[in-house]
Amino acid sequence: MGGRVLSVASECVPLIKTGGLADVVGALPAALAGAGWDMRVLIPAYRPLRGMAADWPEVMRDETLWGGPGRVLEGKVAGVPLLLLDAPHLYDREGGPYSGPGGDYWDNPQRFAALSWIGARIAREGIEGWRPDILHAHDWQAALAPAYLTYHGSGGCSSVITVHNIAFQGQCPAALLGDLRLPFGAFHPGALEYYGGLSSLKAGLVTADRITTVSPTYAAELMRPEFGMGLQGVIAQRAGVVSGILNGVDLEVWSPEIEPVNPYSPKAMAGKAAARAALCAEFGLEVPGPLAIVVSRLTDQKGIDLLPAVLPDFVAAGGGLAVIGTGDPGLEAAMRGLAARFAGRVGVRIGYDEALSHRMFQGADAVLVPSRFEPCGLTQMYGLRYGALPVVSAVGGLADTVINASPAALATGVATGITFWPTDALALGQALRRLVALHGDRKAWGRVQQNAMAAPVGWQTSAAAYAALYEGLQG
Repeated sequence: MGGRVLSVASECVPLIKTGGLADVVGALPAALAGAGWDMRVLIPAYRPLRGMAADWPEVMRDETLWGGPGRVLEGKVAGVPLLLLDAPHLYDREGGPYSGPGGDYWDNPQRFAALSWIGARIAREGIEGWRPDILHAHDWQAALAPAYLTYHGSGGCSSVITVHNIAFQGQCPAALLGDLRLPFGAFHPGALEYYGGLSSLKAGLVTADRITTVSPTYAAELMRPEFGMGLQGVIAQRAGVVSGILNGVDLEVWSPEIEPVNPYSPKAMAGKAAARAALCAEFGLEVPGPLAIVVSRLTDQKGIDLLPAVLPDFVAAGGGLAVIGTGDPGLEAAMRGLAARFAGRVGVRIGYDEALSHRMFQGADAVLVPSRFEPCGLTQMYGLRYGALPVVSAVGGLADTVINASPAALATGVATGITFWPTDALALGQALRRLVALHGDRKAWGRVQQNAMAAPVGWQTSAAAYAALYEGLQG
């Protein structure tokens, strides 16, 4: 069937990235092209992007963007069709997309209202003969776009909003209602009012035609208070239009067959043993049992605080751990402490190194993802792809992508990793004991590893689900 989609977001790989949102936004246009969908991505022209787009043609102009003019420039980078909103008074700043040296930008509500406003204008009016059938907004930064279509006219364009992480909601004072071009008559709990203030994300959730999250389990979790972070009632009220579609990974980047050193495949695994030996040498480790890795932000949300309680028993059973990440200073110090306490079994790198993370997945026997909540997660998918068996808490996308090595799953030959619940040290410790036992049964380990590497983690299935969602909106 196919059609045209305008994707509105604050980040997009390969231009600007602070998290997994950027990966999804950058991957979707190519993933959907095969199904006949022409997707273009609208993001702000942050300072690092302005020079690159200096000679791009202007396709829309707006003189009234919260304190100054803006223009939309059209181009393409790494195959991604792009529309950049160039409004220097809003986006030409030192720092990242959301904050500078002094913290969060004071005018973030207006900065991302402008992005949403222009997205809604393009949806209504089109540009250069191209007008979208569907506007797809991502997270709070673009969430006012569906609201503007509802309150200022849609021009027949349908809307979808995807919640990548409900913890970030774009809250601001109610006094900004008029400034953000939202109707006073909609300021009530059934529409825009949110605990006495405003939330861009809520505005999108109550006005979009469809709501998606980045995994089916996360979609269900968001209707519960322990996961919904204040918006669970809004999500539950619109349950009939809520669905979860898993993210995918770029198999042209994350595949053991294409690694420059020690490549391997499910049918030729010798390279993995070589990669394991190289990884142990790089971290100064000697590990007789399973070698696990952590590639993560070091935060309580990721369950990193559970590791000090479970590592002693895991190490005593023969296991080892290599960690790379940054985050909470206390957790960084805790990881360094584990490396000092278990020298030769635990190695830590504070920072992020993309090439090293590839080598870690290549050489690892397992990857630990003990998150307290995880909308989708890509780390466990990388683990599956590389035969580094995921050991994950049974939440969100982790529950949707890893098949637990239960007796039934092992007997029927479908297990791909180990899941545990609840997310506490007792359950994680039990999962690590299961990992050690499975690793000791070489025949069973080999079967699970082969299953993991065969798991469908690319974008094909997800793209088909998005295409079906869009087609449903076309009637």
